[in-house]
Order: sequence, then structure tokens, then C-alpha cells
Amino acid sequence: MRIMGLDVGSKTIGIALSDPDRIVSQPFSVIRRTGKKHDIRGLCQVVKDKEVSLIVVGLPKNTDGSLGKSAMQVMEFTEALKMSVSVPVVTWDERFSTTAAERALISADVSRQKRKGVIDSVAAAIILDGYLDYLRQRSDISSGCESKDLSMENIARNRIAGKEHKPGEYD
Repeated sequence: MRIMGLDVGSKTIGIALSDPDRIVSQPFSVIRRTGKKHDIRGLCQVVKDKEVSLIVVGLPKNTDGSLGKSAMQVMEFTEALKMSVSVPVVTWDERFSTTAAERALISADVSRQKRKGVIDSVAAAIILDGYLDYLRQRSDISSGCESKDLSMENIARNRIAGKEHKPGEYD
């Protein structure tokens, strides 16, 4: 079953989905926010239609790791989402994900107009990549393999550099 990644903003929610084997992520869509109940109803429909078994919500921490106003708003939304969906919901540090998405789209020569429409789903994919890499790292550690540096900064740096994320490929 798939994992869904979310980049929750004040105007839009970016959605990314993993493949059924939870190896790679892909931008899925962006929904315009029209109200918490409506937004959650739309996300519940994606969970059902795409057979999602876990939701990862990006938490916009400050650079020092503290939680600011945006993070508190995302936490409030996350709590409401948890009450409405039948699958687990976790938060994941999303520092630099939107910046990484913007830079990756610019380096891919995506027009400003097109970037506006997809940046949030690309940011959601970067968030989900970080979580999937974390799951792989946990699996590697439990099986006795060497731990790799799979920080959000490295994932973002690879996206900015235009490197495609490949299963089993680490820096």
C-alpha cells in the first residue's frame, strides 16, 4: 500500500504518493484550500482511491528546530486530519523542502507559471522521499548494514543538483 506525503500551506496542499512498494515518491496533485472540512474530505478521498496506508505531513520547523506559527497551524490541521482518516498520520521535518522544490524546477527550466501549479506537490514528494529514506535506513540498521546520511538537506541537495532519487542510492 502507498504512503501519501503532504505539504500543507495556507492556500494549497501539495500531495505526493509513493509506489505500492514504498520505494519511490512522485508528485500527485495540488488542492486549493477552501476550508478545513472540505480539504480533509478531499484527502480522505485520495486515501481511499489510491489505497494509502500512511500519511506523512511535512512540519515546517524553524531552522533552529523550534515550532513557529506555520508549524502550529500544520499541527492543528494534522490533528483534525487524524480524527477523520482511517490510516495513521505522522509529521516529518520539512525544512528546506519548498526551497529545494523551487530550485529543482528552475534547474529543469520549468516556467514560472507552471512552477506555481506544481511546486507544492514537488515539495510533498521531497518530504515523502525523506520519510522513505528514513524507513530504508531503519531497515538497514536493523539488518546490520552501515547507516547512511539521509538527511533532508542531502535529499534537497540532490534534487537541486538534478540527481534523480534511485532506490538504494545514497550519498
